[in-house]
Amino acid sequence: MASATVFFSHGKESGPWGLKIRALAKVAERFSCRVVSLDDQDTYDPDLRAQRLIDAAKGTPGLLILVGSSMGGYVSTVASSSLSPSGLFLMAPAIGLSGYAVDKPVPVADELTIVHGWDDTLIPFDPVLKFARENRAVFCTIPAGHTLNEQIGLIEEIFAGFLSRCLGKPSHGTVRERLLASI
Repeated sequence: MASATVFFSHGKESGPWGLKIRALAKVAERFSCRVVSLDDQDTYDPDLRAQRLIDAAKGTPGLLILVGSSMGGYVSTVASSSLSPSGLFLMAPAIGLSGYAVDKPVPVADELTIVHGWDDTLIPFDPVLKFARENRAVFCTIPAGHTLNEQIGLIEEIFAGFLSRCLGKPSHGTVRERLLASI
């Protein structure tokens, strides 16, 4: 039986099984988590995507963990206020952008981790840093662009530490992973 269910929300122009989601799904499965990745390629409406996530995840038995990338980060954050997941893991979240219905989404989760690339030219760094600070998030800035694809291994390590905290399991990862999880 799965110890938790991890729902992935992809970015605006990505898909449900892109490189990051496939990599992080394997990490989640190593933690005996059930993995669900919604396919929202038919709409660019982030608030419709958030409602779909709420509808799909509501009533999920056991611990719930939301993971979102870019627009999916916004989607997961907005949905968290209705779902109250155990964990919220955001990668280059679309926070602080105009055109989104919820100007300042409030994350609701026991664990909040944000990963953002130093070289992200799509999602500005400062609003994400402010969001992280205001919400007391674990904030990991890595040498990467918006997709973060050049740092998949590092993101897997950060995600494993995050899952360890969400699931209350001791980390059996590398020293680097344990150090990152303590930041």
